[in-house]
Amino acid sequence: MGNPPVVVALLLVRVVVGITMIRHGYNHWRGGGRIAGTARWFSGLGLKYGVLQAWMSVVTEIGAGLLLIAGLLTPLACAAVISVMLIAGLLAHRPNGFFVFKDGYEYVLVLTVVCLALAVLGPGRFSLDNALGAEITGWAGGGIALGVAVAATAGMLATFWRPKPGKATVTEEPAV
Repeated sequence: MGNPPVVVALLLVRVVVGITMIRHGYNHWRGGGRIAGTARWFSGLGLKYGVLQAWMSVVTEIGAGLLLIAGLLTPLACAAVISVMLIAGLLAHRPNGFFVFKDGYEYVLVLTVVCLALAVLGPGRFSLDNALGAEITGWAGGGIALGVAVAATAGMLATFWRPKPGKATVTEEPAV
């Protein structure tokens, strides 16, 4: 896409979502509860191996954020964000309804749809994908992002999610 407003818009979306994911991952790592607190929170959501889950989340969020900012492997970076948001939405936010101020899924839904749209539109001219001639856009970009995200989410939940019967779901992250 050579249209200057579109090129700038794609760059803005990539950079803002990328920074958001880096900050989110950093908070899971170094924020109030650090890895131990994040691990306890994940375990409270029914995920086995909370420490492993915490580190996987940190690496995925920071890695996807860096890839988005660079515009490198954009459909896969989008898939990583979509998968993290699907897991968060399903396990932590869905039971609380829509609104983010009630710890609902509003925020994760917006990030999910923005990343899916970005995968369809592509990273734009100011990206490493474009510079390398490796842009995947349109239905292919969106299909890769959504397909990989759904497969990763299903695999992670099938492997690690074991909710305790009759136990209330934990819906708060560790304090920052």
